[in-house]
Amino acid sequence: MTAKPAAAAARATVHGYPRQGQHRELKKAVEGYWKGRVTADALRRTAADLRRSHWQQLADAGITEVPTGDFSYYDHVLDTSVMVGAVPERHRAAVAADRLDGYFAMARGTQDVAPLEMTKWFDTNYHYLVPELGPDTVFTADPGKQVAELEEALALGHTARPVLVGPLTYLLLAKPAPGVAADFQPITLLDRLLPVYARVLAELRAAGAEWVQLDEPALVQDRTPADLNAAARAYRELGALTERPKLLVASYFGRLGEALQVLAAAPVEGLALDFTAGGAANLADLAAVGGLPGKRLVAGVVDGRNVWINDYQKSLTTLGTLLGLAGQVDVAASCSLLHVPLDASAERDIDPQIRRWLAFARQKTTEIATLARGLARGTDSIAAQLAANRADLASRASSSITRDPAVRARTAAITDADGRRSQPYAQRTAAQRALLGLPLLPTTTIGSFPQTNELRTARADLRAGRIGTAGYEERIKDEIREVLSFQEKAGLDVLVHGEPERNDMVQYFAEQLTGYLATQHGWVQSYGTRYVRPPVLAGDISRPEPMTVRWTTYAQSQTSRPVKAMLTGPVTMLAWSFVRDDQPLGETARQVALALRDEVDDLEAAGTSVIQVDEPALRETLPLRAADHAEYLAWATESFRLTTGGVRPDTQIHTHMCYAEFGDIVQAIDDLDADVISLEAARSHMQVAGELAAHGYPREAGPGVWDIHSPRVPSTEEAAALLRRGLRAIPAERLWVNPDCGLKTRGWTETRASLEHLVAAAHEVRAELTAGD
Repeated sequence: MTAKPAAAAARATVHGYPRQGQHRELKKAVEGYWKGRVTADALRRTAADLRRSHWQQLADAGITEVPTGDFSYYDHVLDTSVMVGAVPERHRAAVAADRLDGYFAMARGTQDVAPLEMTKWFDTNYHYLVPELGPDTVFTADPGKQVAELEEALALGHTARPVLVGPLTYLLLAKPAPGVAADFQPITLLDRLLPVYARVLAELRAAGAEWVQLDEPALVQDRTPADLNAAARAYRELGALTERPKLLVASYFGRLGEALQVLAAAPVEGLALDFTAGGAANLADLAAVGGLPGKRLVAGVVDGRNVWINDYQKSLTTLGTLLGLAGQVDVAASCSLLHVPLDASAERDIDPQIRRWLAFARQKTTEIATLARGLARGTDSIAAQLAANRADLASRASSSITRDPAVRARTAAITDADGRRSQPYAQRTAAQRALLGLPLLPTTTIGSFPQTNELRTARADLRAGRIGTAGYEERIKDEIREVLSFQEKAGLDVLVHGEPERNDMVQYFAEQLTGYLATQHGWVQSYGTRYVRPPVLAGDISRPEPMTVRWTTYAQSQTSRPVKAMLTGPVTMLAWSFVRDDQPLGETARQVALALRDEVDDLEAAGTSVIQVDEPALRETLPLRAADHAEYLAWATESFRLTTGGVRPDTQIHTHMCYAEFGDIVQAIDDLDADVISLEAARSHMQVAGELAAHGYPREAGPGVWDIHSPRVPSTEEAAALLRRGLRAIPAERLWVNPDCGLKTRGWTETRASLEHLVAAAHEVRAELTAGD
């Protein structure tokens, strides 16, 4: 293929890049600052060094236009709230006293002030801080961060494009502030917000920006006519500004749909579209609206959310089609590379054959640059890369690693009966209560307890050979006994062993299942300074031997109170992994479910009477378009029931979910047929309890009364107040008392105090309920 004249100017670019650094330098610097070991100036120097390094990495890979403004100390939506002056009243004094400390107070809270609510960024595992807005919100432009980072990049000689969360998406992601009517619609503040964006754009232009990117991923969701009219008005007004850069409006994570025609007609100079998740639909829609004549199209043909190598020939075919639909076509990833690890070449423990199939952020930038060069100069200019790519794709397709006939035969034999409990809930619950003998408002935790430095050191020492397996296991036993002893003294009713042996709730299981690959350096930001290493799902899944039975039964042998076993459910095992792209997700979910079913059966056989199968990702994986919900929820709920359907009626099945909008999936939660569900509720002030009640949810539930993602310790009175609010929606005989989530990231001091307050609150409210009997 030779290059068309319209392709000669094709550029390579990205929407964003991983923030943490090769060795998670940002995490260490921020946490050091919180602990007083790193000064504010040192933290800022670390951040500047990371930005400089990231821009240079991009330039060295052949990226000709780097993003700025995508870097964040904590969260880019929180940065946007600061940029537009939307600081909640309770945080204004802290921000005025010290901008950096005030910023972190908004993210994490303090002992006296609650943080902003946190939830999932669309259907990813990244969490953002939810803007709080109301009819009295006054926006003011504060683009210091965005301008400074642009000036940094320009001073280093880079062609740079600031990236901002767009005004529509910002408002559509926001919630009514505390005390504001629940039916308040933040989108009604658009006319008040647009002049602030105009001011920000003017300042960026004055600082040297030729282009500014406004991210509008909310437009790939189902939008009302009013939303689309708001989008048309917003970009008509911003496009009409005279003191502004060129505007690139970006969407990603799916099909832009109805909003494509709105944005194509807007007076903006360019659009960025996702041609991986959006795929053929965006391509067809773009042709249907007549393309983007005279405008720039940034084509997201490299998957920014998964780790498999690009199919160069397929991408070049798409790009070739796009050349006839836009004035200029540039090559990019589908979304920010924030969602993938930094560098696959660092994974020396992965089979070299498999490593050929992987592309992390650095490899993806090379792919983008290669495609841009092939588009601009013709395929002869990348002949060697095309040949190598074909060989790597063929290697993966033909590998025995990817297919296990026994696993496929087992999934093919699944029947409807495999996914049903032997008795309905009303009969099961009587058997469970008789067996467990729990009090009204039973107390428990979600599973994990603080992962101390000693535990991390022990795991590192085991990997390095500094201690043997026997010594390591004695350390784990000591930790389990300590955790159980504390829970008994604190008065918890259903105990956990604390998971001291687990590095991560997905990785721990992935390392024991065939078909999964674990990385050593594949860190991805989940929220703030919380980074995870999602495993890579490369082949068919099975469980060679029990994974949790030994430690759960050991814990039960140390106490007379019931000990709850914890497993990670099949949907979450997929959502928090890099999944296969060569078969339907539902098929992979069934494989994982059957492997977990074997574990559940072995736990029950070993005497475990309470088993928790966590599915925090059930909501986050919900497709962004309602038309796709039914198909997803069918296989998602089926896979959970396959995991748990074989247990006896008196075995109590729990599940757990956190930090998502649960109202959209209450029926699916019901369809799981779990006996007890625990959910995040503290930051959202028991909103989920009302949603369960409105649905008529018939089973037991534990909406959390302690926000574990903040270092503050809730008082007994605060936890009791939340419990009383929960009782307005859920009957006392079906209400559990628990934290929002696991305690892995918390310290022991706050954990002890918070759980003691939680138990005291349960006793206080329990006494109130029984006083009138």
